[in-house]
Amino acid sequence: MQPSLEEVSLAVNMLNIEGLERLDSNAPVVMLNLMRFHARSRDGNGSGREAYLRYSAITVPMIKARGGTLLWTGEAEAVALGPHAGNDWDFVALVHYPSVSAFLDMMTSEAYEREADPHRVNGCAEHVIIATSEAYSKFKPK
Repeated sequence: MQPSLEEVSLAVNMLNIEGLERLDSNAPVVMLNLMRFHARSRDGNGSGREAYLRYSAITVPMIKARGGTLLWTGEAEAVALGPHAGNDWDFVALVHYPSVSAFLDMMTSEAYEREADPHRVNGCAEHVIIATSEAYSKFKPK
């Protein structure tokens, strides 16, 4: 039996457990990731982007192990509509999880905290993840 969300120690600071608890834990979810990188990795090992690539190399197998898949990634080129201030993102990713609970399982796992999250923290000056529910999609996870 899985522990309740209250019993889980947080793998990352700022994980919005309260907001995620309001969602259907068994419903599929696509996480919109917005990243802004440090110029230099906080650990001094290359650029922030390089640290994020190390994070991705570790995290993608964790996502797949939980039935998820990386749908799309790309460079954030320019704000096309809306306020420019505060929206200068470097990179965007769409990640499908079969359920909100699968996402939480990964994010609160000891392996994520120990192996992956340090690279994310070293690479990202800011990382926002927005949980979305499907209204329409041409993307179908395989």
